[in-house]
Amino acid sequence: MAVRHISICMGSSCFTRGNNTNLEIVRRFLRERGLEAEVVFSGRLCENMCNRGPVICIDDKVYEEVNESLLYKILEEEFEC
Repeated sequence: MAVRHISICMGSSCFTRGNNTNLEIVRRFLRERGLEAEVVFSGRLCENMCNRGPVICIDDKVYEEVNESLLYKILEEEFEC
């Protein structure tokens, strides 16, 4: 299986608008499903999309306005859970 990449914007706008919580959700999701070795998860500096944040990227896809319920749906679809 190819390594997947998740990056989360840690700029102040995205972080305070929800990526502070989304960070923990992604960590927990990967841990609970045993995907930690298959996914490179990292933070990024500002994505320059502050008005559309919180922003999370999975491989080449950019997800905007990611809230908790949307994040679970995105992760389940991306990782076919």
